[in-house]
Amino acid sequence: MKNFPWLKSYPDFVGHSTEINYQNIVEIYDQSIRNFGSKVAYKNMDVELTYNEIDDHVNSLIWYLQNKTNLKKGDKVALQMPNLLQYPIAIFACLKAGFVIVNTNPLYTADEMLHQYNDSGAKAVIIVENFAFNLEKIISKTKIETVITTTIGDLLGGVKGSIVNFVIRKVKKMVPDFSLAESVSLKKILKENRGKKGSPVEIKANDSAFLQYTGGTTGVSKGAELTHGNICANVSQVEEWIGENIDHGEEVVITALPLYHIFALTANCLTFFRYGSKNILITNPRDMPKFCADLKKNPFSVITGVNTLFIGLMNQEVFKNLDFSKMKLALGGGMAVQDIVAEQWEKLTGSALLEAYGLSETSPAATINPWNGKHKIGSIGLPLPNTDIKIFDDNLKEVEVGKAGEIGIKGPQVMKGYWNRADETKKCMHKDYFLTGDIGTMDQNGYFKIVDRKKEMILISGFNVYPNDVEKAISENPKVLEVGVRGEKKEDGTEFVRAFIVKKDTSLTEQEVIEFCREKLTNYKVPKTISFRDELPKSNVGKILRRLLE
Repeated sequence: MKNFPWLKSYPDFVGHSTEINYQNIVEIYDQSIRNFGSKVAYKNMDVELTYNEIDDHVNSLIWYLQNKTNLKKGDKVALQMPNLLQYPIAIFACLKAGFVIVNTNPLYTADEMLHQYNDSGAKAVIIVENFAFNLEKIISKTKIETVITTTIGDLLGGVKGSIVNFVIRKVKKMVPDFSLAESVSLKKILKENRGKKGSPVEIKANDSAFLQYTGGTTGVSKGAELTHGNICANVSQVEEWIGENIDHGEEVVITALPLYHIFALTANCLTFFRYGSKNILITNPRDMPKFCADLKKNPFSVITGVNTLFIGLMNQEVFKNLDFSKMKLALGGGMAVQDIVAEQWEKLTGSALLEAYGLSETSPAATINPWNGKHKIGSIGLPLPNTDIKIFDDNLKEVEVGKAGEIGIKGPQVMKGYWNRADETKKCMHKDYFLTGDIGTMDQNGYFKIVDRKKEMILISGFNVYPNDVEKAISENPKVLEVGVRGEKKEDGTEFVRAFIVKKDTSLTEQEVIEFCREKLTNYKVPKTISFRDELPKSNVGKILRRLLE
């Protein structure tokens, strides 16, 4: 207990450790198909596919990949598409066939694609046609032999699919011309191979499942090598944490974060698939009116997201008037959930917004707030079962309770390492602890709190200033919609705090923000400069990119 103070704060129904219930992800998949065959697994643009229908498509694709391509077990297959019905089909088919999935942001530039494809050694790609023009530019410089293209409307049914594709191609002109002579249509593959099944593949816990590339916000993007065992461990850990509160085969889950992001991949695509839930796939969550219309048509019990997503929803009148009576769980991650956002969410929906924490390198969940009324707003919660977390100083010595330092994570969900980067792997490991680059604290009850990214810390007159602290203070101003903070250097090399703000109320002034900050922050933390913007740069999941603030 002395070394694991968080155990005393565990809910009564959560074990201090948990068995890893599966050897590979395929076992999770097969179990769910058996248990929930007739239930709806995924819904997108009002079209539903049951678990059995998903399985039929998965089997067709496996047969094709095993019999009509040169792919073999362990080969890398890149998936590049937004949240569509065909995405989970591609995920499960590749995993069952023993391939390693390289999840790729569809909005990547050609150069970014080239780096990721070549770094991973991908031999095949399944890509939505909207972005195939970029693939055409670089495919000759890669090892890719198999190209499968899909359209937004491929699985939406004959008439609806045709209409959607016509609008996207001809009306909105969202599909630039491309030429990939050897490419094959996913729709054609599924149609021509209906009823066929591929050969079973032996998959061990230590076999790689995903190369999950980091965002590259602090350098060149690296592929975190996640094994089947890593992912299965995380699913089992989360199952132990929340399982008692989930009704198998009954939950409706909103999947607005992209499935190529580790949060949605493990939580939505895999964990809630294990529970037989219905995943509502949101293709474009930035279209808030359409997003809210989908929410209105699909009364939901679970939603996952990031801070900016929850802000965006709560500023929509349609959302404010939704029926939240079925709400059980809102889970925030990917970036810090601001206190004011969590408080407003709970007031509006009647359901707590639980903050969790993890990284691509940890599959991702390392900590989650308790689901028994003991959650702490502003905290990332408690370490999951079988997870040990320590706070280290700059000399890699463990710090006292309450003191800030770098978060180190040890557990079965921690990656095998960075793909082909033994040097980078060595840098981030210390005695089996993954050094996250995040600065945090732990209180006496074992609750952890993120202070900020180590590399984004601002040094002012010898004092450490963390952007999160300043952003939190400014976000409490009711006239502020979004805020991002970064440090900037003067000519003499000293740093100062600069804040970038999107107004909620157009009357907000620079001086008003500064005066507001002076009431809440020590003087050296108060921004010297306030810059108002119509929008702030964000990552694919809605995380504000401080490095791009200008």
